[in-house]
Amino acid sequence: MANILIVEDEKSINDLILMNLNLVGHTGKQAFDGDEAAEVMEEFQPDLVILDVMLPCSDGFSLMEQEVFAGVPVIFLTAKNSTADIVKGLKLGADDYIVKPFESVELLARVDAVLRRVKPTERVITIDKAIICLDERTVTVDGVSVELTNREFELLEVLISNCNIALSREKLLDLAWGYDYFGDTRTVDVHITKLRKKLGFESRIKTVYKLGYRLEM
Repeated sequence: MANILIVEDEKSINDLILMNLNLVGHTGKQAFDGDEAAEVMEEFQPDLVILDVMLPCSDGFSLMEQEVFAGVPVIFLTAKNSTADIVKGLKLGADDYIVKPFESVELLARVDAVLRRVKPTERVITIDKAIICLDERTVTVDGVSVELTNREFELLEVLISNCNIALSREKLLDLAWGYDYFGDTRTVDVHITKLRKKLGFESRIKTVYKLGYRLEM
């Protein structure tokens, strides 16, 4: 898991981002204007920065031009949505650019993607008696190999990446099956049942009433 600096002047959004990062196991530090961000960077070396553009004191583009975050990957998260702004942000060295309003699930996926690029590590998750190797796509339970179909494994990876967050059946379809899937959402229920049985996750994968599922870790 990573240490992440959140530079966002709107406290409710900053707090929301921090809460979601904490839910999936990251730790975070908050800054609410450009000057505070520069001060934090003098004593805190994050693995990643989530940066707004429109900030008091010094804006996000200026902070990038001043190389305040030199050597640290940056994701812009901003309401500035013109092509010119996006191109500018990326040319200044940002690793990604997300336009507000945003979904927390998308932000977490983008954070995970950037961290995988810049901090490649073997992704091994242990949950109770199950050991899940995300890169090798293997699973063992009590030392015994468990065969998952491609779709079951992709669904499991989505649940792990968004652990402790309730995901609707539609969102699980989008993330694990892809936006071009037009099947019934009941297929999610079938695959969840299989995952629970194969991995012994009956008490880990919770049903969220009238919504979907949540993997508790």
